[in-house]
Amino acid sequence: MESAGTALKRRMPELVVSKQKLRQAEGISLVRSKREEGSQVLAFSARPFVMCGLPVRKPPTGHLLFERRNGAFLLQITGHPEFGLPYGQDRLVPIYLATLAVQQKSQTVRFRSGSEMLDTFGMSKGGKEYRRLIQAFERIFGATIFFGSDRLKGTAKVVQRSRFNFLREARIWYNRDADQTALSEDFENTVVLSDDFYNEITSHPIPTDLEAVKVLAGAPAVLDLFMWLSYRCHISKREERIPIFGPFGLAQQLGSVEYSRPRRFRVKLEQWLDTIRVLWPECPARITADGQTLSVDAGSAVK
Repeated sequence: MESAGTALKRRMPELVVSKQKLRQAEGISLVRSKREEGSQVLAFSARPFVMCGLPVRKPPTGHLLFERRNGAFLLQITGHPEFGLPYGQDRLVPIYLATLAVQQKSQTVRFRSGSEMLDTFGMSKGGKEYRRLIQAFERIFGATIFFGSDRLKGTAKVVQRSRFNFLREARIWYNRDADQTALSEDFENTVVLSDDFYNEITSHPIPTDLEAVKVLAGAPAVLDLFMWLSYRCHISKREERIPIFGPFGLAQQLGSVEYSRPRRFRVKLEQWLDTIRVLWPECPARITADGQTLSVDAGSAVK
């Protein structure tokens, strides 16, 4: 006898919802309800990676330099020759470490198992996912970050530069079983953040909605835009218009792939905004009628 699920899928396939879609719907509902209740759980990120995103897709083999600019701010990331540039879901690692650093109030952060991080972002658990997580740590550990700004202060030009690594030391246990917890404190995963990365986190911790990050964890480009908008709307005092294209445009700030035609990027941007509005209905951002700028007003994704 066939199961009820099999029968439903055969007779009424339009009513069948995949487990992934069901989890996404539940996640969206949770984001909106917690926002309405003012009971959001916060995650944190470092300012450079909110203002300028990491690569969304895997860079070509041998490509070890990535650059993004946000007004006076410049972010350059150099990848390790063996591990390459961090990309895609690797961006969850610095968010996780920044969140632990804020929660634990320590430059040395500890977590019991790889599944702890996978749980934090609502990701599937298994050998494949755990290996991908270890590879992400290797790319993050091997990367060198250059973050600088040029701005005018009165009649003088102020140039500020900082070059640092994410991590100073890391001890990650490669358990075959991703669910296996540490046998004792001696077997905990321990990560020591670099002085500059830790100082950046403690000086400018950027809060975001952890449940929203969970929903968007598999869509790095949308996650970049959500965190960027959360930050820009929070600091805005009135309506601002950010150019979408050009050397200082939004396309140069996000970690999204390059688009050969502006129209294609606008279409993707509108799709990303539609997704964000599902999570954050009051999001005060819209593409202007001429399609050249993004209008951003005061608001907050975190209550």
